[in-house]
Order: sequence, then structure tokens, then C-alpha cells
Amino acid sequence: MELGVRPERIKANQTLTEVRRRVTVTHRGRKGNREGELRNRLTRSAARMRGEHVDALLDELSNLPRVIGAPITVAWNAKEDLLDLLATARTRPDREQGRDLLYRFYRRCADADLPELQRLATTVETWWPEILAFLHTGITNAGSEDTNRVIKTIARDAYGFRNPGNQRLRTRCATTRRARGHLDAR
Repeated sequence: MELGVRPERIKANQTLTEVRRRVTVTHRGRKGNREGELRNRLTRSAARMRGEHVDALLDELSNLPRVIGAPITVAWNAKEDLLDLLATARTRPDREQGRDLLYRFYRRCADADLPELQRLATTVETWWPEILAFLHTGITNAGSEDTNRVIKTIARDAYGFRNPGNQRLRTRCATTRRARGHLDAR
């Protein structure tokens, strides 16, 4: 797992999407749901949205039937709590600030009684030492994870090559710093 802001943000958005899908299908079915139309706004960070857009989103969620809107709102708030914690990266947060933000996230996940949020909290707890290291140092292994992804993609594309040497050469060419993003079309 890549350590840094991006994977946890993705995991938080996946959790929110799972809650939205589950409560929608359970209580309404698949067609004509307003919460489905809100899915793009739900996965955006509130810190990157204007205040009136956040207010409009929360109003839309409060106008949904309670059995649908309440769990989605709680999951959205938990995602925002996690993003608030991750936003302190590279700012050298003091121990109390980090503790308070983490407690707020865990408390919201525990109070929600949603299995998806409990799973997200367990994931954060499992990876907490690595997340904490990222918050304090700003160092991530995103570069090595990206290289690993490129290698797997190239290997998948090259599947069936009869010469393993060609496959290794193709992978090496794709992952060298000079070649990434600068391959000549000639």
C-alpha cells in the first residue's frame, strides 16, 4: 500500500461510496436516486469546495429520506475528519492536534455503527505508524509504488513475449527516469 495522502483519501472515498450504494439499494433501488447524482460532490474534499457548495450538499443530504441521508452524511463527515488529519502532513503538527483529529475520526466511526466506517477505522489503525511517519516527515513511498505500477502494466502488456529478455528490456526502458513521459513517437 502506498503510504501518503492519496491512498487514504481514496480509501475514504471508497468507503463513502460503499455506504451510499448500500443504503440506496437497500431502501430505494437503483433508479432515480438523488444521492447517486451527488456522488461526485460527495467525493470532493470540503476544503476544496466553496462554502455555499458545502452548505448546498449538506442541505441536499438532509432533504433525502432519513434512512438514506443520515448514513451518507455520517460517512461524508468521517471522510472529512480523516482528510483534516491528513491535511496536517508536512506542517509538523503537535501531538495534541494530531491526537484530537484522530480521536474525532475514530469517535465518528464508532458512533456511526456502519460496517464500512468500522473497516476504514481499522485500516487507519493498522497503518497508523506509517501514516504518522508521513505526517511528521512528509516522506512517502509513492514514487516506488508508481514504478511498481508501471512495471506491472508493462509486464501485462508484454504477456506472451517469447523472449523474457525483451520483456525485461521493455520494463527497464519504461521505468528509467529519462524515458518516463518523454518517449519519442518516432
